Parts: sequence; C-alpha cells; structure tokens
Amino acid sequence: MLVPPLVFAAFAALAYFGMYRADPDSLPSTRVNKPAPAITPEGLEGYPAVGQQMLADGDVTLVNFWASWCPPCRAEHPQLLDYAAEGLDIVGVNFKDQSNAALTYLRDEQNPFAAVAFDPRGRTAIDWGVTAPPETFIIDGEGTVIFRFQGPLVGSDFEQRFVPALEEAMAGDG
Repeated sequence: MLVPPLVFAAFAALAYFGMYRADPDSLPSTRVNKPAPAITPEGLEGYPAVGQQMLADGDVTLVNFWASWCPPCRAEHPQLLDYAAEGLDIVGVNFKDQSNAALTYLRDEQNPFAAVAFDPRGRTAIDWGVTAPPETFIIDGEGTVIFRFQGPLVGSDFEQRFVPALEEAMAGDG
C-alpha cells in the first residue's frame, strides 16, 4: 500500500529537480575540455580523408556531423559555406548515410569541408557522443573539444550560444 505513493513521490521529485536545473534543454557532453576523439580514417571518395593531426594544427577547427538525408543539415549548409569562405577549417563527418547520396549532395550544394570522413555505421559519431545530426564541435588549436552544439547552425540558439563560443575560441587562437 505504501509503494505507489512512494513511487509517485520519487517521480515528482525527479521532475521538479529536472525542470529547475541550470539548463534543462542541454545534454552535457562528456567530450568538452578533453582531447578530440579519433575520427574514422575512411574518407568519402574523391575528398581528402580526415587525419587526427588536422584537429591539432594550431588553428580552431569545426567538426561537423552531417548526413545528406538530414533536413536540418541542409538548413545549416549555407552557414558552413560562409565559414569556409572566411577561412575557418571545417572537418565533415558524414554518418549513417549512403556514399552516393553524400557525394551527390556535396556536388550539388558545394563542399565546405577541408576533409570528409565517411562513417556509414555511425561508430565515430558514437565515440564523439553525437545524438543526432547535425552536431558541430569547436576544437581549439591543440585538439581539445571546447564546445558542442546540437542542431543546425541557424536561428537564435545558434546566434546566442554557438557564435559567442566560436568568437571566444577564435580570439584565444590569435
């Protein structure tokens, strides 16, 4: 007789504390402030493969997990092209995709990536803690993950959280 009210009280307490934590919409990353995990050496045919040294070359680098079938990835693509045009190094990790679809996408929409890893089974995404595409990580010049952004690089969340984090990283790079 006492078990149902106790179970209810436990769920109510969890819900209460969950709603009032610092940022209830964020999923904390276990990768922030740690060295960037390895990226599969398998490249997308016709594009340079990702070498781990690319993430620790002294410059800020973005690592963007994307897929051709992902509508939010398509929405953020113009921003990636703009960043690439500004000279920012971007590494793409195409995951859970078909190579021919990814190749067609990059051919039709232009390629913002300095190198493109091909991760059809999503193993690299798992190692990085990616939950769903797109996700973008800011990597400092020493190869340390300093910021994780879930979702497309568009809209107010992007402007309020990602842009300041990137500006701070770039200021520290110079």
